[in-house]
Amino acid sequence: MLLRTVLRLSSATRVLPFLVGFIAFALGGDMTEWATPHYWLSVTGSATNALGFAGAACAGAAAWEGGRLRRAQIFDLTAVRSPLAIALPLLLPVFAMGVAGMGAALAVTAAAADVGLGVPHLGILAVEAVLLAANTLVGYLLGRLLAPVLAVPVALIISFVAIAFPVSWDILWARHLVGGGLIDCCDVDQSLDVRALVSAGVFGTAVCLAALVLIHYRKTVPALVTAMALTAGGFAGGAAAARGMGADPVVSRPTSELVCDDGQPRICLWPETDGQAAMIRTEARKAADRLRQVGVTVPATLTMADRPGADESKLAIGADTDADDVRIGVVAGLVPQAPACAEEGEPYPAEIASGPVGAWLSLTAGASPRVVANRVIPPELALAQHVLKQPRHAQLDWYKRNAKAMGVCNVRPQLRIGGSQS
Repeated sequence: MLLRTVLRLSSATRVLPFLVGFIAFALGGDMTEWATPHYWLSVTGSATNALGFAGAACAGAAAWEGGRLRRAQIFDLTAVRSPLAIALPLLLPVFAMGVAGMGAALAVTAAAADVGLGVPHLGILAVEAVLLAANTLVGYLLGRLLAPVLAVPVALIISFVAIAFPVSWDILWARHLVGGGLIDCCDVDQSLDVRALVSAGVFGTAVCLAALVLIHYRKTVPALVTAMALTAGGFAGGAAAARGMGADPVVSRPTSELVCDDGQPRICLWPETDGQAAMIRTEARKAADRLRQVGVTVPATLTMADRPGADESKLAIGADTDADDVRIGVVAGLVPQAPACAEEGEPYPAEIASGPVGAWLSLTAGASPRVVANRVIPPELALAQHVLKQPRHAQLDWYKRNAKAMGVCNVRPQLRIGGSQS
């Protein structure tokens, strides 16, 4: 059959405009809300939000195509071509429809994140292709087995549930079998855990192979046994690959990708901040100088790395930032974090000092009270502003005393200063 004839008759040709329109307009906000600006990995991961809908469309359209062959009783006749040779030309437009839908999702997300020139994450694209193919082939099988009035809705529902629902389960490895965890990848200081790709790739490939066996050999006992073995093996392999992974399939981004300068302090930024690098470095050094003037120790290096090293401090900013965010980002790495004993359940009375100490550091670094007010409660801001009115040595003593308390358990902070209340 000629390609133009296949495209003209295919259900995918009719479904495509609806799929692309739905993804672009109905899902646009969900896909773009959490995408990290300028970061292709995050953009590619966020676009997988549309995978459940694209996969369901592929399954439904493929079920319709299988139903057409079933109604025409093609396989009841003596055929020159093999069952696969008959089915695949009808399924290629369906698969292409799914790919086009995911392409639309990627385009919408990339435009919103302003990534510019670059390449999407090829591993995520490959997993999407495998899962779309699996949905297409399984949908076709349902179309061959069930009447069209049942096959299409059943294929749509099964496909959507299989992809979309595991994300909400407490069984974390289950979401990675169908690529559900890719949606939350990644912040600018994170990279993708390759095990998530292996998990979905192994399971999706096994389902594809099982479906191809059933399409070619139909309902023979060896074919059924082989298909069940392939599916079970893929399920076990995918689950094993995802074992021990958290909800988000991320790891720390390699620090070799950081761009560092030789200033004081040394500042290391991810390439995604290149458009604002000069502003970030200028404002970060101004903030560091203000803090040092009052006696606060600032490490030799401010870095955007997920896990700062020795004599380094976390510069907690995103890929798209402003001057106030930079000042607060410098401070975020200097606020003492809760010790391990607090995370293990021991009493941690110094927790109440985190807000006032962070607010005082932010104001000292040059952040505006309006911006700080969005990050702490009013009494904490009021206390920090009161501390700023005290002599410099009193401010430094107050900071050191409470920072030391925040670093251990079972020590109450001493927030009172010059008549203020703790």
